[in-house]
Amino acid sequence: MRSEEVTVVGAGLVGCLAACYLARRGHRVVLYERRPDPRSAAPERGRSINLAVSERGIDALRRIGLDRTVLEAALPMSGRMMHAPDGTLGFQSYSATGERAINSISRSDLNRTLLDAALAMPGVRAVFEHRLTGYDAGSGRMDFDTPGGPVTRTATVVLAADGAHSAVRERLRFPGGVEVTQDQLDYGYKELTIPARDGDFALDPGALHIWPRGRAMMIALPNPDRSFTCTLFWPRTGPGGFEELDTAERFEEFFAARYADAHALMPDLADDYAHNPIGRLVTVRARPWHVRGAGAATGLLGDAAHAIVPFYGQGANCGFEDCVELDRCLEETGDDFPAALALYGNRRKEHADTIAELALENFVEMRDKVASRSFLLRKRLEHGLERLLPGRYVSRYELVSFSTVPYADVRRRIARQNRAVAAVALGAALGVPVVAAVAARVSRRLRRGGA
Repeated sequence: MRSEEVTVVGAGLVGCLAACYLARRGHRVVLYERRPDPRSAAPERGRSINLAVSERGIDALRRIGLDRTVLEAALPMSGRMMHAPDGTLGFQSYSATGERAINSISRSDLNRTLLDAALAMPGVRAVFEHRLTGYDAGSGRMDFDTPGGPVTRTATVVLAADGAHSAVRERLRFPGGVEVTQDQLDYGYKELTIPARDGDFALDPGALHIWPRGRAMMIALPNPDRSFTCTLFWPRTGPGGFEELDTAERFEEFFAARYADAHALMPDLADDYAHNPIGRLVTVRARPWHVRGAGAATGLLGDAAHAIVPFYGQGANCGFEDCVELDRCLEETGDDFPAALALYGNRRKEHADTIAELALENFVEMRDKVASRSFLLRKRLEHGLERLLPGRYVSRYELVSFSTVPYADVRRRIARQNRAVAAVALGAALGVPVVAAVAARVSRRLRRGGA
């Protein structure tokens, strides 16, 4: 193993976890972050989007000994709670047994935990309020703007973990460098809050709450202080879009008519709407994820390589998997960073592209389909088959959220399962005898197909 000093640009979730993995391998790590130290600075208003940490992220934390610490601050959510326009509630379990859960956690709290863990490792240091303004991939020269004026540093290994709008990645877009596509949804998001009510949760804290409204939706995730962080996902333009609802009065009238049960629980609604920014929803695809220069090797991690929309709750989980795969590639190459970064990018690219597609598909499902009879019927069938064929038939959601099966392999397996189910005449009824008969035939087909 060769010891290197590795520069990580970005001290967010993925950058800090990457620093932990690198330090464990004996490398010295310098984290550069454009923001002030998040342990002493307040989080940006309206920019949290609570995280849903699931098995992929937990697996990455477990490998570094941080899973218990992180999960102590998390709230498990075992399913979706649907809120109809008339206030009727409907619960949909995430798993067939109802025993599995995704975990709601504050992005800022998790960032502080991971930063503390990284800085507790030998050879790791962090430099804050350093905004990258220039980078030369050939020499590893980095120019930063700081409160004390411009500074220049050099490095032989640079890992970009500076998010969807990565400054490092943008400076790799030269002929023969990194090609980048950015697809922005004509939707924005805005955060709101449901505070604690009489010292307790105003809604069931064991569920991810969804208000599906066709072209739009709102979700709410619980917090340890018994509040809920709500996120509106609305069109930017058109009827009921952010641009049309340009005053607090128009917004509140529109919101109260369509989200009446939530409106009654939100005393700070007008203030949140007026002062919290409208965020953008963008999918970023890059190729390749590494550049090798004469004097430096550069790699992309997390959102810098593959930003996705948040509708499968996999953004951070996918970024944490990057750290696991890079660590594996370093082990296989004897810590030869240029070779390891090339191997890592080749292995992860297909899977990152797949979860980007799945996240976009899940947006349509969450805002429009989850309340439909056909969707509920399909979920009943899926859970019935999972109970009757444990380990052989597994739903897409369970494979994505409760396993570490690579994302592209999930899609291939689901295609095989769907072909097997489609070959069986289901009929309209879904009584137990029908499901049992279907299960027997599906099981035979899956055995033949190697699912």
